[in-house]
Amino acid sequence: MAAKIYYEKDASIDALKGKKVAVIGYGSQGHAHSLNLRDSGIEVAVAELEETDNFKLATEHDFAPSDIKTAMDGATLVIVTVPDEVQAKVYKEAIGPNLVAGQTLGFCHGFNIHFKYIVPPEDVNVVMIAPKGPGHLVRSEFVKGGGVANLIAVQQDATGNAKAIALAWANGIGGARAGIIETTYKEETETDLFGEQCVLCGGLTSLIKAGFETLVEAGYQPEIAYFECMHEVKLIVDLMYQGGMSYMRYSISNTAEYGDLTRGSRIISEKTKEEMKKILEEVTSGKFAKEWVDEYQGGLKKFKELYQKDYSCQLETVGRKLRKMMKWIDVKEV
Repeated sequence: MAAKIYYEKDASIDALKGKKVAVIGYGSQGHAHSLNLRDSGIEVAVAELEETDNFKLATEHDFAPSDIKTAMDGATLVIVTVPDEVQAKVYKEAIGPNLVAGQTLGFCHGFNIHFKYIVPPEDVNVVMIAPKGPGHLVRSEFVKGGGVANLIAVQQDATGNAKAIALAWANGIGGARAGIIETTYKEETETDLFGEQCVLCGGLTSLIKAGFETLVEAGYQPEIAYFECMHEVKLIVDLMYQGGMSYMRYSISNTAEYGDLTRGSRIISEKTKEEMKKILEEVTSGKFAKEWVDEYQGGLKKFKELYQKDYSCQLETVGRKLRKMMKWIDVKEV
């Protein structure tokens, strides 16, 4: 069944005109939603912790960041943009106690609602607008006059106009310019986690590392291996972004295309798909969610150990050296 997609003509901003929106957190998504909504003529109140970089940034952007209670007071829509791992704590301590019947609680990802780490009262709306891109892209595309596609979901409709409010929110941040795709909290959460783990982040980084290590262990220069297995990934992804796998194959050499068609399935095999199915089960059952929450609450020991191991690996050290030579790239080293 084809997805339902809404555009500007379907997503009137009127449901938020003359109303107040509270944005909890001024990080990646928070700053983009706050600025875009304000530029769309909506009153925005920002809640952020004092003496933090995000607090200073919100002030520089001419907001007057406050505590959560103050920001939420009189707000029609309360958008929660703090990280998944702290949302439940922030909700329990500051958001939940200040919710008023008829308010709309909005999220940019379904993690805490779907896995019931947050259970709002029945007399408030619970919606989601999930931009399919990071906050800086949500902002930059909006400024250009475009937008990033959004997902929309309504988990709870206490007032009868929850969807209208969510569509207005998406319109206000530019999502209606690109398309707002209807989904559910379950579908967004589970597909998002699966995609991150198996393809976009976990799968891709592991494939790149394995390719790099295979070449280096066979005696090839690390710098050459870096270009073949890391640097040129962007070239291929950009082609697929523009026209799918067909356009990518049309654009590369016949030799590369034949190698793609005959060798790819030996790398990503049925055995790989079986492991993907296991990971999907871990996602849908809530096992991964519990593991991540426990890891965070336990001080992130495993997380930090694995991060540092990759940060210090040869692929990354060679890459940092080579990127200093690439004056045409807006290099971002952390």
